Amino acid sequence: MRFAAIDIGSNAIRLLIADILCKDSKVFYTKNTLLRVPLRLGDDAFLNKKISPPKFEDMVKTMRAFKDLLDVYKVSDYKACATSAMRDSENGVQVVNACKEVGIDINIIDGGDEAKIIYNAYLSGIMDKDKVYLYIDVGGGSTEISLFANGALKGSKSFNLGTIRILDKQDTPEIWQEMREWVKDITKDYKEIYGIGTGGNINKLSRMINNGQDKPFTYARLASVYDHLSSFTMDQRIHELGLRSDRADVIIPAAEIFMTIMKTGHLRNIVAPRVGLVDGIIQQLILRNYNKILSQ
Repeated sequence: MRFAAIDIGSNAIRLLIADILCKDSKVFYTKNTLLRVPLRLGDDAFLNKKISPPKFEDMVKTMRAFKDLLDVYKVSDYKACATSAMRDSENGVQVVNACKEVGIDINIIDGGDEAKIIYNAYLSGIMDKDKVYLYIDVGGGSTEISLFANGALKGSKSFNLGTIRILDKQDTPEIWQEMREWVKDITKDYKEIYGIGTGGNINKLSRMINNGQDKPFTYARLASVYDHLSSFTMDQRIHELGLRSDRADVIIPAAEIFMTIMKTGHLRNIVAPRVGLVDGIIQQLILRNYNKILSQ
């Protein structure tokens, strides 16, 4: 059996096709195919409050191509979720309707739902119930932050602060200050807090800091890599450091957001487990089809 997850983000659109396996009544999945289309809907959504005709057309073309792939791979079930850019677009519903006509149903979700999908599907299983965690997801249009203590959610908030918004100068000193004050308040009663970061940028930063390994790293090490990246122009980051063109610019504001949160919350360290919304969606699909999977 195969499932598919589609994440329509502000910077890129991702399609994950996963093979679903079952052993001793335990269900798990392996990644079969992962595609990423750097459409950057956020540039339109955050500046003009609507998806432009060219990107509207590209969005529909992408969904049509994804539908063909779902058919070719014989996908049994799928779910498509759109986040900040589509939420902010005045014509987001029209885009959803056009994509439905080519065979893809899209759910526009809020930041809280996005964080819950990732947490409930994956992060809850790796958290030590005796520790305090600040979960941080940085996207193109928003940043979701949640605090967990003793295995329970103590507080969660979504901020309209993301990498594309910053690059497009749609961030304000007030939203930065609001985020700092919220982090300071939610963490004030805890002495030792560990960070968990998700998103393509923190995954890339982690690989750069840890030479490809998945290990926790401190604020100082993140700041060091940030200073190193900032010393290069965008073209140099692409040609000398080997970053993709759609990663070379957003990685700088992403690092700034993570550094601000780590410093404000006095985080001991942060780890990037390389999971995202598509992983959480696949887990949701497994739960939705659990009995069918076991009966195979």
